[in-house]
Amino acid sequence: MSRDAVLSDAEWELIAGSMPSMAPGGGRPFADHRRVVEGIIWHYRTGSPWRDLPASFGPWQTVWKRHARFAKDGTWDKIHAALLAKADAVGRIDWAVSVDSTINRTHQHAATLPRDTGAKPNHTNLLIEPPDHGIGRSRGGLSTKIHQLVDGGGLPLVVLVGAGQANDSPMFPVLLDHLRVPRLGPGRPRTRPDRVRADKVYSARAHRTLLRARGIGAVIPEPSDQIRNRKRRGAAGGRPPAFDPVDYRARNVVERAFAHLKQWRGLATRYDKHAVTYRGAAVLRAILLCLKRLGDAP
Repeated sequence: MSRDAVLSDAEWELIAGSMPSMAPGGGRPFADHRRVVEGIIWHYRTGSPWRDLPASFGPWQTVWKRHARFAKDGTWDKIHAALLAKADAVGRIDWAVSVDSTINRTHQHAATLPRDTGAKPNHTNLLIEPPDHGIGRSRGGLSTKIHQLVDGGGLPLVVLVGAGQANDSPMFPVLLDHLRVPRLGPGRPRTRPDRVRADKVYSARAHRTLLRARGIGAVIPEPSDQIRNRKRRGAAGGRPPAFDPVDYRARNVVERAFAHLKQWRGLATRYDKHAVTYRGAAVLRAILLCLKRLGDAP
């Protein structure tokens, strides 16, 4: 197999039926979907400029435009949701989930658009470009974050993008709100995991209250400052939250998931100007992991 043939026939069959035949506004039907998708994967895996795309994938402009279109019209998200539904139907999703983020440097080519650095990120509609383009500035320079909620095996269930300097804690309820795995048959999508594993950054009282109200177990260690404040208040501080240190060891799956994600050089360093396009590539990476999970199913 050549290095540019990145999808097997069985993997392509799982997603071919979900690819749009033409743009919503009409026009000529899309052609060569498979080669275009493989070209998109090749670009982000290697981190090469779009203009350096091998000619075997067709015109680079076509490959770039189709990825941007699929990222903005929700095609990647629809395919991701459909594959998650299939995986859940055959019991391939472990609902003991973990949450975290990883920070990535933003290349200067991605930072040429004007942006509102004081605007709040818009996570109500992931297909609308946020005013800050998901780029923030800190002492390390321009950066962006990929936030993920993964299952017990590291499969991404929710993928979000935000500015690099932003705190992780406010993203916790947003990630939970976007957790929706459809059913293949009748029934509402599954939105409630069995338990959530997270590090101390997510140990806010509001987060624990949210999980308790939804009947979701919390496997989150208590930071030292919260322990001191609770003890200082005496009986008014309440009992320490339940914590299972043995179960917490499995939280490393989200760290390993980010290690695999950064094998794609186009994700480890952000070259995309628009956050929606960059996030679409991260969702495409999740799609390939779904295909592998389904391929491993008995």
